[in-house]
Amino acid sequence: MNADELRQTQAPLKSRYRDDPAAARHTLHAVGRIDPQRQTCTIEAAYAPEVAAGLHPAAGGDGSAACPAGMLLQALAACSGVTLATVATALGVSVKGGTVTAEGDLDFRGTLGVSKDVPVGFNEIRLRFDLETNADDNQLANLLRLTERYCVVFQTIKATPRLTSTMFRQGDAPA
Repeated sequence: MNADELRQTQAPLKSRYRDDPAAARHTLHAVGRIDPQRQTCTIEAAYAPEVAAGLHPAAGGDGSAACPAGMLLQALAACSGVTLATVATALGVSVKGGTVTAEGDLDFRGTLGVSKDVPVGFNEIRLRFDLETNADDNQLANLLRLTERYCVVFQTIKATPRLTSTMFRQGDAPA
């Protein structure tokens, strides 16, 4: 897709969302099936095969299931890669290919309850783009700035959305 095709595809959406802001709001969802015997949760996916998530080996897993924390990094890499490609197209910055790497540091003492002083979760996440491009330094800086600005996963992690949870016995949940 080139910049003109992208604009043509997105123009009616942008116009609709300007005229009717409520139309821009969509609720995405993920559903997982819990297996307490295996300590896994299999995620149903509309656009990909189901993925069984389980404990990382550093938390006692056997490595046969995807680590949910790793899946978060995968989501960050995927979203930022798609966003970068779209922004580059919109700006007319030639990117022939490349890689995006997301890595994060976890101290498993937190999630295992070994130390209450150690936070549960990533204490640092790094995102790196290695691009095949002839863009100059200013174009790359702008591309990075706009990729960060428009990447849903990046902004969600950065802004920490309001998060709620509820628990019901099957059959007791409100309709």
